[in-house]
Amino acid sequence: METDIRFTHKSLVESSKAGDRNSQYKLYELYVDAMYNIGLRFLGTKEDAEDIVQESFVDAFKNLHSFKYESTFGAWLKRIVINKSINHLKIKRLSLSTMEDHEYHLADEAEIENEVPLELQKIKTGIEKLPLGYKQIINLYLLEGFDHMEIGEVLGISTSTSKSQYHRAKKKLVQIINTL
Repeated sequence: METDIRFTHKSLVESSKAGDRNSQYKLYELYVDAMYNIGLRFLGTKEDAEDIVQESFVDAFKNLHSFKYESTFGAWLKRIVINKSINHLKIKRLSLSTMEDHEYHLADEAEIENEVPLELQKIKTGIEKLPLGYKQIINLYLLEGFDHMEIGEVLGISTSTSKSQYHRAKKKLVQIINTL
């Protein structure tokens, strides 16, 4: 018997829609750690990540009636956390570095020559040292699995800008890692 992954935790979601606080708490327990990690990757501070995750759960439970199983509950919640994280950064006036005014946009991402396996800690350290805009593109593309069109929608940039920023971020990341 094959089950559709979109309906994972359906009974908890439906009970939560009906206002069952125990079901809401169970959903919270299932997803809080993963959502916190996403918030921390974007925001960089424990306190901001905790605040955003709490706000995201509150909003999710308030708007649970709009969840229609077009994705998993976790994917829906993850989108809320990412959007809230990005909005939080915008409010703090940590603007994204736009690439619209630069000389060129890449149609396809080019392979970086001589890529070698790197230690995970060096990669994490390198990502932390990236400028904010590059860090967000790397997080969305590599860690969260968004495609360039989705990144463009979330960040309010064009698909070609997303590709260009990703290419530059990847190149900058390699440079940073090589100095570590």
